[in-house]
Amino acid sequence: MEVFFYGLFMDSAVLQKNGIKPSNPRKGHLDDYALKIGNRASLFPYKNERSYGIVMTIDKDALYKLYAEASVADYIPEEVNIITETNEIITALCYNLPLESLTGTNTSYAISLHKLAKQLDFPEDYLEKIKNMTKTTSSRK
Repeated sequence: MEVFFYGLFMDSAVLQKNGIKPSNPRKGHLDDYALKIGNRASLFPYKNERSYGIVMTIDKDALYKLYAEASVADYIPEEVNIITETNEIITALCYNLPLESLTGTNTSYAISLHKLAKQLDFPEDYLEKIKNMTKTTSSRK
């Protein structure tokens, strides 16, 4: 099953710690969605925005088990079309929080996500958006 990850689950080591063996990772983006970081990250529809992440192939049962964990159980799967670096269009599941559930702040999450996105060599303007979220969440404390 193809899954689009945009938060810390983009790190295959994090998935492997959860007993998941992802395969076929490909960088890609989702148009008309914006990233928001509250206590966790989520994407939400937003015209003319672009969010970056990794498409991976994951066993369906392992994926359901991953999203049964209490910290991510409120995420809802949505079918989206991801455009890869090679301009391939892949239909994948993308798990998102309902916008009204995206509350709080998590500075350490935002900082970790910025570091991971930088390692994945995402575009500078996207890295800057994430970096600004680390400042925003820090200033709310």
